[in-house]
Amino acid sequence: MKRLVNSAVLLFTIFSLAAFAQKSDVVTLKWSGYVKTDVLFDSRQIDQLREGHFSIIPKKEILDADNKDINAKPNFNILSIQTRLAGTIIGPDVLGAKSMAYFETEFFGSTDATINTLRLRHAFLKFTWDNFEFLAGQYWHPMFVVECYPGVVGFNTGAPFQPFIRSPQLRFVTKFDPVKVILTAASQRDFQSPGPDGNSTTYLRNAVIPNLNAQVQINLFGSSLIGGGVDFKQLAPRIKTASGKTTDETIDGLSFIGFMKLAFGDFSFKAEGVLGENLTEMIMLGGYAVKDATQDKWEYTPNRNLSLWADISYGKDVEYGIFGGYSKNLGTKDNYQTFFGRNEDVADLIRVSPRIQFTLGKVKISGEVEIMNANFGTPDRNDKGKVNNTKSVTNVRGQIAFMYIF
Repeated sequence: MKRLVNSAVLLFTIFSLAAFAQKSDVVTLKWSGYVKTDVLFDSRQIDQLREGHFSIIPKKEILDADNKDINAKPNFNILSIQTRLAGTIIGPDVLGAKSMAYFETEFFGSTDATINTLRLRHAFLKFTWDNFEFLAGQYWHPMFVVECYPGVVGFNTGAPFQPFIRSPQLRFVTKFDPVKVILTAASQRDFQSPGPDGNSTTYLRNAVIPNLNAQVQINLFGSSLIGGGVDFKQLAPRIKTASGKTTDETIDGLSFIGFMKLAFGDFSFKAEGVLGENLTEMIMLGGYAVKDATQDKWEYTPNRNLSLWADISYGKDVEYGIFGGYSKNLGTKDNYQTFFGRNEDVADLIRVSPRIQFTLGKVKISGEVEIMNANFGTPDRNDKGKVNNTKSVTNVRGQIAFMYIF
């Protein structure tokens, strides 16, 4: 009941601000969003978020006393929690720049326990000059390239092959056609790194240095582009040792991204590659590890992961598309004893997702089949995390989505 009351108060506040803004001579507000319902079927149990709405990977085989796979049980659900409301606020020029603000919320909840309640997706202000742009607030992390991401039906938007994360940030953009340079300093909020105390923003905050990212995009023609970037993140998993002494131990993660998009009329081809260290908070495989947990002061080693994906689509009112992704666990730089991250026991992943989407005015009806294969095994911590004795499991997800866009 308390969550419902809080959501009602938030909605009342938003609409009150909207009424005030629309009466103002200098500020305008435009509403947008959609109402969406997803019908989901999985052929086996999966690692997921929000009652299966956000699929990640299939769960590994677990045999019962009769040698039957417990996780082979299918699953079905219908959800409308992705329903979304957004507001774009246009204000007067500031210091010669066009000013605007944007906020976006949905009924996805911040955790599984708060499903059906509102959560903040985006909230930022932006100033735009002729060749310069400044953004402050919560928005897509630059590793999620807004100009080039998969057009899949599933809410995972290509994760864990595609980085999926929104972050509070300061973003500086310089634009001199056809080149755009993006520099970002980010923190964490809903998407958090793992560590000794579970998932938390504390590890990045205690490192003091924000998550730093530099990216270059080159426009080829129309909406076609090519680009790449580098991402640096430092975590301080502990500020005191097991014996109670202060410590400044940290773990660094350096990641690289390259992407391209080719668009010709109703045809689109997109592709991306990520060579990453410790990108767990981006809903990707990997993490980091402690070399020797018996030492009072820990030394860390990052887990490395290679992810590749491509997405092809054709059509407008009737769109056909297919997504393909591959992710490989490259292990750690050193041997280790304790691991913090996601799916240390996965050697590699592959996904193929054909789809079809019908657009009928404001209505969109979509269907997709997501075939996901994972090779689980035993990680050898004395051989830099190499995964041995793998066994393959596959999940087939069928999804139908109904959306009304406004």
